[in-house]
Amino acid sequence: MVGIRERVALNIRKIRQSNALSQEELADLCGLHRTYIGSVERSERNITIENLDRIAHALGVNARDLIG
Repeated sequence: MVGIRERVALNIRKIRQSNALSQEELADLCGLHRTYIGSVERSERNITIENLDRIAHALGVNARDLIG
């Protein structure tokens, strides 16, 4: 069973790649550091709701799309 942190990580990576964005480009769009995006995508961090919303906005999706 995949946990929520892993699910969010996979969804962020999948949507980022489908938008042809690098981790650095996504980080710039949402005002976060590239290493933070990388650690979220490796499910090493518990992402805050605020940062989840920032990433979702930068990717052009709803936060629930990253969770579901």
